[in-house]
Amino acid sequence: MRFLLILLAFLVVASPAIVNAANRPNFLVILCDDLGYGDLACYGHPTIKTPHLDKLARQGWRFTDCYSSAPVCSSSRAGLLTGRTPSRVGVYDWIPSGNHMHLKKSEITIAHLLKKAGYDTAMVGKWHCNGKFNSDAQPQPHDAGFDYWYATQNNASPSHRNPVNFVRDGKPVGKTEGFSCQLVADDGIRWLKSRSDKSRPFFLHVCFHEPHEPIDSPDTMTERYKNGGATRKGEALYYANVENLDAAVGKLMAALDELDHTNDTLVFFTSDNGPETLNRYSNAWRSHGVPGPLRGMKLWMYDGGIRVAGIMRFPERTEPSEEPTVPVFSLDLLPTFCELAGVEVPKDRALDGTSLTPLFNGENLKRTQPMFWHYHKALGEPKIAMRDGDWMIVATVEHPSSKGRSHAAEYVMPRIKKARPDSYELFQISKDTGQKSDVANEEPERLRSMAAQLNRIWNDVQSEAPDWRQP
Repeated sequence: MRFLLILLAFLVVASPAIVNAANRPNFLVILCDDLGYGDLACYGHPTIKTPHLDKLARQGWRFTDCYSSAPVCSSSRAGLLTGRTPSRVGVYDWIPSGNHMHLKKSEITIAHLLKKAGYDTAMVGKWHCNGKFNSDAQPQPHDAGFDYWYATQNNASPSHRNPVNFVRDGKPVGKTEGFSCQLVADDGIRWLKSRSDKSRPFFLHVCFHEPHEPIDSPDTMTERYKNGGATRKGEALYYANVENLDAAVGKLMAALDELDHTNDTLVFFTSDNGPETLNRYSNAWRSHGVPGPLRGMKLWMYDGGIRVAGIMRFPERTEPSEEPTVPVFSLDLLPTFCELAGVEVPKDRALDGTSLTPLFNGENLKRTQPMFWHYHKALGEPKIAMRDGDWMIVATVEHPSSKGRSHAAEYVMPRIKKARPDSYELFQISKDTGQKSDVANEEPERLRSMAAQLNRIWNDVQSEAPDWRQP
């Protein structure tokens, strides 16, 4: 008997999941696709109606300086799930169908960690972390720790209206009726209601396709914007698209209320990157997203490409209607969720985020490493960025030229693996939100220190970054 008591005491001390089992929160992460920093009413859009997200912001925190982990979709998603700079995990760009780049099975995700701790896990919507979707040739969502998934490889096809390319747990769904964001929200809610043991905590990852092209929206919403505020071709469709995803968020919040999970669920809403540039390609004529006061858009390494909406509601931990100005980004979710769930973070790999739990106690956030980004195909000159407190440094890179197909490893990998940070720009974000004034010459010591720090992180990331060239 004494031995059993000692063993039980050891298990209680050794297992945070057991210690905190009664108080572990649920997690709902809602990720949009190409939503601009300025696209929501609560972030300043003068025309688009987003009542549900405005309400969510009033109920919790609306971050002013929230960032994605990359200015492009697949990379950003891989970063959010792993808590690691996307170049560390080898997701260097968006992944075309059939491409061999993917989120490796050896990576440890939020879903893996929470599932091991007794959470039910599900993802619904846009996956885009592999090229060979629904194939044994590459890892699929269930290999990333999700018990259940209802997903597409990339975009909803042929558009957001009546998509035909969803797969549920490996089985093609076929024709559907409705709009993608509503289908995704409905399926996530169905999963929540169908869980066999509703006493278990859950992690639900909802990945809307909206407002990425090819855009389509409900006729009634579109007509309202045609008659009030939208004047350019495709503008009404885009505005209605954002309003439609807002309505889908409203469904999810109503489901949490119905299931009595409002007070025990941390909800985090954000976007994978900044807004698409109008007419960048032939189908982008409906892309009327805006970066607000920020410089650049999707694919840029200035803030317009990576700074996004960030809304967090965690009742009794996030004071209503607060607008924290502390810089945070999606890589912070993994360590935050682990700490709240009593789960130990992986010790055998570098993590690039920081737990946000000090903010719940009114304490300052202390990062062990500045926030860091890399995108080898970024529009404009800078390809690397780093933010440390109020200061952001962006760097051009020196690398061999690459020709041929942009996603082919034999062309891309030399460009990535041999790249070196070169010239730098420096910005003080609180005084220069639009990054219009490079103060590198006025701050030589700060520039020197931050450049050295950027290079240290870059070299560390490079040493781990996978090489996709085939032997």
